[in-house]
Order: sequence, then structure tokens, then C-alpha cells
Amino acid sequence: MEIMLKYKEMSFSIFSAHWLHEGAAALVLLAILALLELMGRMKHRKVHYVFAFFLGTALSIGLVNVTGLLMGSPMQQNPYVMALAIVVLFAAWKLLFGPWDSETKAAVLGTFIFWIAFSMLFRESYTERLAHLLAAAVAIIPAFIWCKLFLQYHRERLSVVLLMFFSGMLSTVPILFYDALVRGQVEFHFFFVRVVPESFSRTAESFVLGQLLSAPGLRTTLLTMMLSYFFVGLIEEVSKYWMLKQNGVPFCRSIADCVELAIIVAIGFAFAENVSNPTYFVSFVKQYLLNPEHRDWAAFFGNVVGRSVLTTMVHVVSTGIVGYCAGLALFATPYMKDTEKLGAHHRIADALHVLLRIDRTVIFRVQMLLIGLVVGSCLHAFSNFLVTLPDVLPGNPRTLGALFGSSPDSPLHYFSLLLFPSLLYVVGGFWFLTGLFMSRENEKEMPRGNIDAECVAA
Repeated sequence: MEIMLKYKEMSFSIFSAHWLHEGAAALVLLAILALLELMGRMKHRKVHYVFAFFLGTALSIGLVNVTGLLMGSPMQQNPYVMALAIVVLFAAWKLLFGPWDSETKAAVLGTFIFWIAFSMLFRESYTERLAHLLAAAVAIIPAFIWCKLFLQYHRERLSVVLLMFFSGMLSTVPILFYDALVRGQVEFHFFFVRVVPESFSRTAESFVLGQLLSAPGLRTTLLTMMLSYFFVGLIEEVSKYWMLKQNGVPFCRSIADCVELAIIVAIGFAFAENVSNPTYFVSFVKQYLLNPEHRDWAAFFGNVVGRSVLTTMVHVVSTGIVGYCAGLALFATPYMKDTEKLGAHHRIADALHVLLRIDRTVIFRVQMLLIGLVVGSCLHAFSNFLVTLPDVLPGNPRTLGALFGSSPDSPLHYFSLLLFPSLLYVVGGFWFLTGLFMSRENEKEMPRGNIDAECVAA
């Protein structure tokens, strides 16, 4: 997708030289959605596909143009105009997730994603376009398999699944947009407040050298890596949680629902990441299928399977935990009553209730959300740390034997360092999530509360 990173290279005028092709695509898509809406109304369902088409199209054009103004014009040097543009972008972004039914909202998001992808692909060279299309076609297969695998525990309507999958794809936008702001060296002035986006790596390194260590070295590099990965993981998990809260909470009837919808969001995020990042599936297509004289299918599928399994499970486990904690927060009142009947105690909520005079249910909700986001971000960061650790260690060891300096005939050379994150996240993570789905307590339908209103009141 590479939505934000491609904006500088795109033409943002609606009336481009390719208006005939874009107009034809719009008419075809509109006809399809109109037919779907007619079929839905014949079945006495309140669907609004034509409305979704026009809204998704208008928002895609507006967001692309405003972002082009941000990243590719002389106004980029005016921090006050940039601050106003950010406010407009935020308002349009909120409008994209309106209070509609699942089918209409999924159609809005699908239309929005279609036009963004269409605009990007149409302006690429033939080779780049082919690589992206092949990467998307390959990446959707493991995404479908993962969705099918987890949906067998707790089935949902197709419209809800599509809505959460599209939401997961769009949850990649904040980190891509922030990266584009850092690359463009953009700053904002909100009246008396000046905001300058900085690289996570630079910020983490400054913190480590200024507060923890006094001289650069291996320890500094490792701490900097871990902190920067935590910042990135935190933004990603917060973005996925926001999508879950905005689009998934209305369909949650139990804690298991929250876990399942969070997992679908994570799978959508992993799909978009695999397709948008030039070093992932697009790179595999170019390196093993398009560029060499003889296609290396074995190496291609080996890399695809490895990334589809390990990295997708990292997202699934991290966001699944966030979803579980969000479910505990959403159903805090009945959950606390049920667990206290069994003899459980919520000591933190009780202590802060006595100290701060705030309702203990509100405290419990805030506590669960913080635990979910912190634990999910730490798991995310730890995975990235383990995968990149061999690149920064002396000698770049890839096996246990190389790490410990064992003799060449040592059996430790048969154990790759990637085996440990694979066992932790794929095996351990799948076991943990399966246990959450199998728990009767998590499957029980309960009345939910209003997380936002009570947490803000706190």
C-alpha cells in the first residue's frame, strides 16, 4: 500500500491525464455497489452501498489532496498552516468511521482503500505495479487462512469480519504518516505549542545516552533498539486498539468477541504491512520471481511462509492480548462481580478507590487497558528485538553455535536463533489464545459498559 510514503510521487489532481480510466473504474465500482444495495433492500436490509461509495471516494480524494499539501508544497514550511491541515486530516479521518451498520461501514472503508490503492498502482511503473499486485495476491492467502483458523472458535458475520480486516489495514496509516512527517522534517505550531516529530531511534538513543549510559557501545545499541521498538509497537497497538474500539465494540457480546475481533484487526494490519513494506512481499516477488533469469520458487515460498507465520503471529498475539484486556474493561462490572463471587480480589482497584475516591470499576477499566497496551507493546518490541539481534551482535551469529563460539561440528549450529521467537509466539501464542477462546467465562455474554465515558470521567 505505502499510502503515506508515496504521496510525494503522486499527482493529486482529480482531473489527471488518466481521468478516463479512473472514471471507468468509478462507474464499474458504483454499478456493483448499487446492485448490491438493490439486492439488500429486496431482502429488507437497510444497506447504503451507494452512500458508502460516494463517501469513501470523497474522503479518499480529500485525504490524498490534504496529505499532498502537507508533504509536497511550499506551505510545508509554514508550521501554522501545517497545524491547520493536521486538524482537517483528523476530522476527515474521524468521519471515515461513522456510526453506521457493519455492511455500510465496511463498504465505506473498502471504497476508501480501493481508491488509495488504485491511485498508487496506476502511477507506478509496470514492474512495480506487477510486483505489488502479485504481493497482494500472495499475502491475502495466509491472511484468509489465519482468519479461517481463528473464526472457527467464534464465528462472526462476514460484514463484521470485512469491517475489522479493513480497519486493521487502515491502522497502518498512523505509523506510515508519522514516518513521512519525520522524513519531511515537518513541524507544527498549535498557537503556543510547537510540535516537531522526531525519529524514534534518535529519541531513544538520546534518552539512553543522557539518562542511562554515558558512552556509546553494544549496551547502548541494544537499549536503543529495545526502546525504539517499544515506541513503534506502542503506536501500532494503540492504533489497532482505536480501530477495535471504534468499529468492533458495538458487535462485542463477550470477552471472546473482543479477542476475536482484535485478532482480525491484527491480521488485516499484517496483510497491509506485508504488501506496503518494500522489504517484505514486494521484495520477495522482485528478488525471486521477476528479476532473476530463473525463478526461485523454493526461496520465494520459504520467505513468504516464514514471514506469514512468525510476523503475523506476533501481531495476533500482541493485539489479541490487547483485545482480551479491552474485553475485561468493557465487561468490567459483570466480570468483577462474577470473579469476586469465586473469591477473587482486585486489590489495585480497591486501594485506589479508597485513596482517590474514584469508582473501583472505572479504575479497573483503566488498569486493564493500560496493562493490555503495555504488555502488547512489550511483546511486539521483544519480537522485533529478537529478530534483529543477530545483526548487531559481533560476528552476526545466526545459530546457537555461532553465538557461543562452538566448534564447527557442534550440533548447536543446527539451531537457528529465530527458533526461539518462533516457539514463543507461534506455539506459545497460539496455545495462549486457544485457551482464551476455550474459557467458558470468556464466552459468556454479558452487559457491557461505556469505557470512554467512565475513563474520561476518571
